[in-house]
Amino acid sequence: MSWSEFRALDRVEADAREVWGEGEDAFGEVYLPEGEGPHPVVVLVHGGCWQSIAGVGYVSHLARRIAQEGWAVWSPEFRRIDQPGGSWPGILEDVGRATDHLRALAPRHDLDLERVVAMGHSSGGHLALWLAARPKLDPLDPVARALRGDDPLAPVGVVGLAAIADLDDFHRAEGGGCGARSVERLLDAAPESWHDRLALSSPTGALPLGVPQLMVTGALDATVASAHAEHWAGLARAAGDPVEVVIPEGAGHFEVVAPWASTFAPAWREIADFLRRTEPR
Repeated sequence: MSWSEFRALDRVEADAREVWGEGEDAFGEVYLPEGEGPHPVVVLVHGGCWQSIAGVGYVSHLARRIAQEGWAVWSPEFRRIDQPGGSWPGILEDVGRATDHLRALAPRHDLDLERVVAMGHSSGGHLALWLAARPKLDPLDPVARALRGDDPLAPVGVVGLAAIADLDDFHRAEGGGCGARSVERLLDAAPESWHDRLALSSPTGALPLGVPQLMVTGALDATVASAHAEHWAGLARAAGDPVEVVIPEGAGHFEVVAPWASTFAPAWREIADFLRRTEPR
């Protein structure tokens, strides 16, 4: 499935639109399951190579499918690296603040913040893993503290869908389908000078994350190769994290977030099972 085919699909309407901050992109969409809460929550972070070519709309079908499984979904928008203020460290600050905004949303939508899972697709997978790494940032370092915040909301699990997990490894693979300079643009620095920023923004710098992880990458993915998921799993397991890897046969980059695709079904069984097994904090 190509990006043009995928983005041409009609989007699913959310149950609510919430503003988490100031600015055109400081909002998010809420999808709610049937029945009374409190509802466990998936923070669903969209991809797009960290750029404004994509937004929350393209993960709306997946968001509704997750809600049908009994989970509320918070799908935040944020500034991207090709927008004013979105390059380092704006995009990370936005995703962190948007996630922490769940505390304000919880009373309105009856959310269970003891059971929050971060889930992201492609570059959104990087941001989802980073949300689990974020509480481990040094609160005494001024730059790290700005990214961490005073009281970061920590997920109890992470699902990476075609996730960019290790920024350095992705850069060495010439950025997959995102382009050779994609990580440079994210960090707003050349490789020879990005050490400190890489340590703060790549989840590898915080291993072990201390939460279970599920990595799902299509066998035919030409944007983020399945070998990247295996690479991450090796690093995370060596550090002591429990990591499962699922490589759906016949699936490319977008099928893992496309509930109507025939190759989505095997992946969804694993995702739904992971969510059911996720323990509260």
